Amino acid sequence: MAEKKRTSCCKSKKGGSKFILGAALGAAVGAVAGVLVAPKSGKETRKDIKNGAVKADKKVKAGSKKLAAKGKKAVASSSKKDDKTTKKS
Repeated sequence: MAEKKRTSCCKSKKGGSKFILGAALGAAVGAVAGVLVAPKSGKETRKDIKNGAVKADKKVKAGSKKLAAKGKKAVASSSKKDDKTTKKS
């Protein structure tokens, strides 16, 4: 019999990880660029950097939670399909 092909959940998981990494890096680059072009005092700049880091952290955590939920859903869906296929055989 033919081998089972891997489902697309594996591909999307890798793509999602790359997306989160890209989003985090983009946020960091944007924060640095903003600091470099904004004429503020050192104290204000440090406060802005801290606020930007906190916001980026929250976005990355939220994105990873969404990705984890999608991954769990895909695995559950795949398991159900495998169970149906096995029962038919």
